[in-house]
Amino acid sequence: MAQLYFRYSTMNAGKSLELIKVAYNYEERGKRALVLAPAIGDRSGVGRVVSRTGIRRDAFPIYDDTNLLSMFMSENAAEEISCVLIDEGQFLKKHHVQELTEIVDSCGAPVMVYGLKNDFRNELFEGSYYLLVYADKIEEIKTICWCGRKATMVARVEDGNFVRSGEQIVIGGNEMYVSLCRKHYNDGRLGEENTRPSK
Repeated sequence: MAQLYFRYSTMNAGKSLELIKVAYNYEERGKRALVLAPAIGDRSGVGRVVSRTGIRRDAFPIYDDTNLLSMFMSENAAEEISCVLIDEGQFLKKHHVQELTEIVDSCGAPVMVYGLKNDFRNELFEGSYYLLVYADKIEEIKTICWCGRKATMVARVEDGNFVRSGEQIVIGGNEMYVSLCRKHYNDGRLGEENTRPSK
């Protein structure tokens, strides 16, 4: 029975790498995986899923007004789709998540969405909120803080300083975001030597 999965973590936990691996496993068995990624997450170019390990693959871009159910129906008519895989799920809109539930419930295709749960202010993204509401299965992909504890928070860094305010969505990589445990997120410590106060 098809289900909607939300697989979340902080940054640098291997979400994109996991998605690429799942797509490969389907395709190796002669099945089609429809891979999608929000156009806003364009750090490596629109229409691409890129792991920090350097592995990448093409994806259909999702725009704010994209109807995912219509896209699925059109692509499925051309070639049967066995699963739908979405990177950067935190950037989805409410209607996207609702359309994904229709793909699962009416079309019988499993949908796996990978993304962040909370932003650098420890608030939910719109996509994450509705994925938590609608997903059949919610799974955490774990990574660690610099101290070795499980990382559950994402800190934004500007000029070496921990930042707690600003626009929710600013696209960046390792130079701008650090995964931390709750203790060091609350303390504002980015590493063993870093004790600068947060803004």
